Amino acid sequence: MRIKRYVAIIALAFVTLPLWAGKGSSDTTQLSKKIYRGMTIKLDIGESALTAGMSKGRLQQYEIAMNWQLTRRFYPTLELGYAGGKTEQGDSISYNAHGGYFRVGCDINPLRKHPESPHAMLIGIRIATDFQPRKVDCWGEIVAGCQVQVWENKKSKVQGGLYMGWMGRLKILFTREKDGLLADEMGPIYIPGYGKRGNISWGLSYHIGWKF
Repeated sequence: MRIKRYVAIIALAFVTLPLWAGKGSSDTTQLSKKIYRGMTIKLDIGESALTAGMSKGRLQQYEIAMNWQLTRRFYPTLELGYAGGKTEQGDSISYNAHGGYFRVGCDINPLRKHPESPHAMLIGIRIATDFQPRKVDCWGEIVAGCQVQVWENKKSKVQGGLYMGWMGRLKILFTREKDGLLADEMGPIYIPGYGKRGNISWGLSYHIGWKF
C-alpha cells in the first residue's frame, strides 16, 4: 500500500505544476516561463484499438494522459485509464475483469540539434498500479516514442496546438504470484492497464492531443 501512497503524492505534484509555474515575483515568473513550456492532454486511441482487436471485442480500454514540458527536455507524465471485459485462460477458466489504473513517470527528449522545434522524441519510465475489487497490482514500464506537432496554435505562447504521436511500452510486473498457490488464491488473469498476467507484457499507444 505504500507504493500507492507514493504514486498518489507524485501524481498530485505533477497536477499542480502549472499552478506553481505562474506564481511569484516578476523575475520568478520570467524564470518559470523558461522552465514551464506547456501542458499536453492526450487521448490514447492506439492501445484501445489494439486491446479490442486482440481480444475480439471482449476487452475494452480507455485512457487519457497529461504531460508537462519543463525546459526543452523533460516531460513529467500522468496517465489515467479504465479497462475491463471478459478474458479466458485455456478452455476451463473464464474471468470478468474491470478496474481503473494510473501511471506516473517522466520522459526525456534526447534531441538537442534543434531546440526551437516543437517535436520531441521521448524516452522514459513509468510506475503504475491498478484498482480492482479483489487485488491491486503494481508494475513498471520502459517507454519510447515521439510527440509531433501537426497544427500550430499561433496565439499560444508555449508552442501549443494539435499533437499526435506514439509510444511503445515494455511492462514488468512487480506483484508476481508465488509458486504453489491454489487456483482460488491466484490473482486476476487480466490486469487493467497491464494486460494478461505475466512477468512481462507489451503495449503500443497512439495518441492525439492538444497542448496549452
